[in-house]
This record gives sequence, structure tokens and C-alpha cells, in this order.
Amino acid sequence: MTTNILLAVIQVVIVGVGAPLLVGTLRMLKARLVGRRGPRVLQPYADLVKLLRKEAVVSTTTSWIFRVTPYVLTATMLVAALIVPLLLARPVLDFAGLVLLMYLFALGTVLLARAGLDTGSALGGMGSSREVAVAALAEPTIMVAILALALRAETTNLGGIMVRFAEEPQLAANPGHLLAFGALFLVMLAETGRLPVDNPATHLELTMIHEAMVLEYSGHYLALVEWASAMKLFLFMALLANLFFPWGMPASATPAALLLGAVIFVVKLSLLTVGLAVLETAVAKLRLFRVPEMLAGSFALALLSVLAVFLVR
Repeated sequence: MTTNILLAVIQVVIVGVGAPLLVGTLRMLKARLVGRRGPRVLQPYADLVKLLRKEAVVSTTTSWIFRVTPYVLTATMLVAALIVPLLLARPVLDFAGLVLLMYLFALGTVLLARAGLDTGSALGGMGSSREVAVAALAEPTIMVAILALALRAETTNLGGIMVRFAEEPQLAANPGHLLAFGALFLVMLAETGRLPVDNPATHLELTMIHEAMVLEYSGHYLALVEWASAMKLFLFMALLANLFFPWGMPASATPAALLLGAVIFVVKLSLLTVGLAVLETAVAKLRLFRVPEMLAGSFALALLSVLAVFLVR
């Protein structure tokens, strides 16, 4: 029991503290790739501290949903941190499956879209409608890709999937497995507001999706929303790193195993971060009506991954 509590604290700390570092590293890499110096890697921490010190200004037209949403967003990401395997193959909440994890992500998306509508702002409503449209297209892809993984591992348990793939590396090297990786990678870009679906660095009203929903937030509310957004990106990257490349993930909770798991996790996450930075530097933002085409392509990849379970042995 004590070990599980300690592991829970470690995972929450890793996600909570590591998420702003991931965002800062990604920004720095993108700036260096285009020949700019860019912000400091630790700049997101300074931004969060600055926002926490500022007074929150709330519109008089808002309801309790607007105020509660940042706390629920943060809470759902911290709970999700206990479900996603980080250092060990078996996460703290080992009984929880991929379906519960995706519903936690969906809960935050729905509440944030509702909060964007709550202010009565034209930009907030526009961003919320776009976010819901993207989520409606992304959710089927997530469920089909999850089905492909569950069929290969014969379980929806995250720890069970990782242990099965670690014991049988040929399953993770299967072409169908790589198709599911491509599908979830594209969904991650849409769910976390990254290029080419959305540009987190812009504030043009014609292109905003995520930023339009949070325009009315300020002070500690905005700090919680930005922190939750960073944690969501971190968790998606951790899923892609450990779920599809589970090699080297220890199963025991000894100090040496935890240290080994941490080193392997940092290496895999670093490689994915570099790849994401290169991708976002090389591509331009898609026009809004082209986003459904990209998500349809991701759904096709997920469907092919399911078919490969029965066709490729």
C-alpha cells in the first residue's frame, strides 16, 4: 500500500512538473529549427507563476461552469496521470483501462467547450463549436485504435497491454501496430491543438480553436487551463512513447527499476518531442475545412490497424 502511494505521488509529480518543461523544450526546439533563439526552456514555469499572481477578471454573464472548469480540467489530468504507464509497465491505477482514460480527456474537452460558450463571446462560441467538431471526428479514431491494441493484447488494461507487448516484441513491430500509432499521433495533434490542426502561438480569430475558448480566462484560472493543456500533451506523448514502444519498461517497483524506467522514458519522450518539433516546423496550418480530411485519414489508419489483426499474423 505504501509503495502504491509513493508511486502515485511520483507519477503525479512527473506529469505536473514535467508538462511545462515539455512545452518549453518544444518551443525552444521549434525556434532553433527556424534560426531563432527562442524562449527559455523554463519559460512556461515563469508564465504560470506570473498568471497565478494576477487577479482573475470574470465576466458577469458567466455561470458556475466557467469557474469550475479550470479545476475540473486540472483534476482530470492529474487522475489520468495515475492511469498512464510512465516508469513501470503497470500503472498505479492498474484496473483502469484505455476507455476510462479517453473519457477523462473527453470530459475536459466538453467542459472547456461549455465554458467557452458560457461567456457569450463570439470568439468563445466559435472556438467551442470548432473544438466540438474536431472532438466528434477524433473520438471514433481513438476508440477504433484502442480496439486494435486491445485485440492484439487481448485486454483493455493498459498495464496488461504493455506487459504483453514487452514480452512479445513482434506484436509491437507488427505493421498494424504502426498504423494504430499513426492514427493516434494524428489524433494527438488535433486533441492538443498542435500544428497542422491548430497553432498555439497565434491569436488570429479566423484560425483559433483552443485559444478562442480560453480568451476570457485570466489570472489563476488561465494558469490552471494552460497547465492542464500542457499535462494533456505530456500524457498523450507518454502514451505514444510507452504504449507503442514498450521495450525496456520494468515491471517491478524497485529503486533500480524505477531509475531505469525513468531513463528509458526520458529518451523515448525526447525522441518524440524532437520529431514533433520537426513536423510542426515543416508543415503549415491546415485550412479549417481540411481538418476533417486529415481526421478521416487517421480513422482509416485505425480501421486498417483493426483489419490487420485478422489479416496479418
